[in-house]
Amino acid sequence: MAITQDDVSRVARLARIALSDPEQTRMENELNGILGLIEQLQAVDTTGIEPMAHPLSAHQDIFARLREDTPAPAQSAKQRDQLMANAPASEEGLFLVPKVIE
Repeated sequence: MAITQDDVSRVARLARIALSDPEQTRMENELNGILGLIEQLQAVDTTGIEPMAHPLSAHQDIFARLREDTPAPAQSAKQRDQLMANAPASEEGLFLVPKVIE
């Protein structure tokens, strides 16, 4: 599947991007090059190859970089009041928000 000048013009119009004629030609060539690379990748036989969870997992052990699941220290009433001072509306230390679903 090749990208045409009409395709480039349509996408540029939808994206609200003004492209000159030389820019449209360059964009057409670049997009067709990208599609060519995708076709090359799809042509590779990958049957029997297990997908990797991370590109570096073939070279090293990758662990999820998550923080420890520990409770935050309790806030004092004074700290909570300071944090809630900028809230447009609050009640009993909770943010009040307008109802958006009927």
